[in-house]
Amino acid sequence: MVINIGALRGGERDEVSADIRGVVLASHGHGAIVKVIIETALLQDQEKVLACKLAQDAGADFVKTSTGFSKAGATVEDIRLMRRTVGKSMGVKASGGIRTLDSLKALVAAGATRIGASASVRIMEETVVETGVT
Repeated sequence: MVINIGALRGGERDEVSADIRGVVLASHGHGAIVKVIIETALLQDQEKVLACKLAQDAGADFVKTSTGFSKAGATVEDIRLMRRTVGKSMGVKASGGIRTLDSLKALVAAGATRIGASASVRIMEETVVETGVT
């Protein structure tokens, strides 16, 4: 799910929390996991922290950087901030703008537990070149 960015930025914490909680309850009731997309490129750091905390408190399984349709995607700094905020209890998915093996490695080192990349085939080709494993 994509967080209600307008409500978050407008200080409507209870609305955002209720929205996430509703999705979590419906999804978990059917055995699905919930990733809360916070669109990091559109938020200030304190808003990113709040979004992560609200997602965590509502029982979401992951926080995710972006849909890939905003002005920017995953950054190492955002992944570090998200990981620090949620600790080890949640997954952190880096998504948006990941085009190289080096950027993937940096995001994982920063705390990402999942990667969303439309360039995954190219990244895997880089892995084959780097490791020699096919």
